[in-house]
Amino acid sequence: MAISKSEEFTKIENKISDWAKALSHPARIKILKILAQKNVCMCGDIVDLMPLAQATVSQHLKELKRVGFIKGEIEGPKICYCLDYSTVTEAQKKLNELFDGIIIIK
Repeated sequence: MAISKSEEFTKIENKISDWAKALSHPARIKILKILAQKNVCMCGDIVDLMPLAQATVSQHLKELKRVGFIKGEIEGPKICYCLDYSTVTEAQKKLNELFDGIIIIK
C-alpha cells in the first residue's frame, strides 16, 4: 500500500505547510490584519473592507478557519470572526524556529 506524502513528514512539518498555504493569498493576509486591528469583526464588515465579492471573502475566511487562524461565532443571522491567538502564537513560534534554523549565505 502506498504511503501518502503527508505521512512521510512530521506533524509539525505538515502543520507549517498548511499554515503557509493559508497565508499564500494576499486577501487572507489582509483579513488577518483586519482582525488583528479590530479584535472581532462581522463577516459583512470584513467584506466592506475588501475589494472582493462576499462569496470570495467567505471562501478565504473558511480557509483561515480550517487551519485555526480564526474562529467564527454565529450571532443571530451573522458570523462574528476573531483571531485564534493560540494558533497564531503557535504558528509564529514554529515559523520563527524554522527560519532561525536556516543559515542565509550571502
